[in-house]
Amino acid sequence: MRAPAPLIVSVGMLIVGITLGAGIVSLPSHRSAEAQPLDGITTERVYRELSTESSPLQEGSLQLAKISAVTTPSVVHIQCERRLQGRSREEETGSGVILTSSKASGFFVVTNCHVVDKTPLDSISIHLSDGRVIQPDKVWTDAESDLAVLKITATNLIAAKWGDSRKIEIGHMVLAMGSPFGLSRSVTFGIISAKGRGKLQLGKSEVINQDFLQTDAAINPGNSGGPLIDLQGRVIGINTAIASRSGHNEGIGFSIPSLLAQRIMDQLLEHGVVPRAWIGVKLDENFEAKAAMKLRLERLQGARVNEVFENSPASRAGLQFGDVVLNFDGVDVHDHDHLINLVSLSPIGKQIHMSVWRAQKKVSMTIMLADRSDLRKTSEAPANPLRGGPVRPMGLIVHPLDEDLAKQLGYEPTTRGLLVLKMDRECPLSGNLQLYDVLEQVGRSPVRSLEDLTRALEENDEMESLVLKIQRDPQASTTAQLVIWQRDR
Repeated sequence: MRAPAPLIVSVGMLIVGITLGAGIVSLPSHRSAEAQPLDGITTERVYRELSTESSPLQEGSLQLAKISAVTTPSVVHIQCERRLQGRSREEETGSGVILTSSKASGFFVVTNCHVVDKTPLDSISIHLSDGRVIQPDKVWTDAESDLAVLKITATNLIAAKWGDSRKIEIGHMVLAMGSPFGLSRSVTFGIISAKGRGKLQLGKSEVINQDFLQTDAAINPGNSGGPLIDLQGRVIGINTAIASRSGHNEGIGFSIPSLLAQRIMDQLLEHGVVPRAWIGVKLDENFEAKAAMKLRLERLQGARVNEVFENSPASRAGLQFGDVVLNFDGVDVHDHDHLINLVSLSPIGKQIHMSVWRAQKKVSMTIMLADRSDLRKTSEAPANPLRGGPVRPMGLIVHPLDEDLAKQLGYEPTTRGLLVLKMDRECPLSGNLQLYDVLEQVGRSPVRSLEDLTRALEENDEMESLVLKIQRDPQASTTAQLVIWQRDR
């Protein structure tokens, strides 16, 4: 919910008052409870003081004006028109910033992929700050980071300068520039509110590299692709999304850090695509403090491995289900998004030293990074939901039982659980479990999804054996059974 304007103003003025102190012009005091108007002589004196005296507030205002003046010529407004099915059309507007790269000569506009994606070159209009409208010569996109690079040719272009997002700290002041609601050359002011934000749902796209800067500088529809600028006038982020119930600014905006954006730009210009490394694991997106405590970790840290794919660097390095990756190539891992960024942006073929948490102690290992695209072809990729999901500790592949499947297999339409589709050769349950059995409960916890099963196993992690409730073929003499599963630690 948007805070009322008076509240925003009063908070800002309180900060200014505390910071500036004696720098504020003094005015005559009045004993009466009601404010008295200034007389003509006093008013003229105050005007003279305001025009000749400087204050930290005035100096800061001049600094912001300089930053806006030097960066505005590099900020562009982008309009796209996409043809949909039939005769319908869709318009997309956004922002961008003119930059240069050491990987290619000329000038380029960096913006968001979702602004220009699937739009023909002749349907992309780039509005320069001086009023000229041009079209790009070429477009490169990378959906996995939501970034795009547009090659442009025109005279008298001015490029912005990259800054270093690693030097930005929470509380640092920034400016967001762009064309919110189509209003070009707009500048807003705020601070960095947080760093390393992830787990964002950005429309229908699946953005792998999530390491966003969070800012309260006003970002609205149309700001997408515009730059986030530091107090040295350098680009330290590309504005991408907002968290909002209304669809408009509510003080929580997200920007792609310049370190990532610049690397993506350089890779696109050098290779045409962004090569990404991969180790061949599926990470636990819901690894929380409670689970970390059960593993005897001092605090919530690292990324827990939910699955290791066969014939992958991870399997060859000896990484196992349940391992928590604490350090990757000398960098402490915060969470699964952080590890994904560290891996995917590392050089392919590099040998990496890792530290993992296993059986209540640290284990060191070395892993050789491979190409993500090659791994998709040569290793066992993440399970297709239609073919079931693997449960490595139990040696099973299961699939949620819905009404249609229940009817086909002779179960009651209301039967719910996890249908057993496959058992490993060394599955410890092979003597008690059969294909097409339905796993209904672990302990006394109902399980209807892989997430339910994973959670139930975590909650009973200290148990050496677990009771499983199984439903079997309704035509068999006994349909409900209890099975004891002994953990293999």
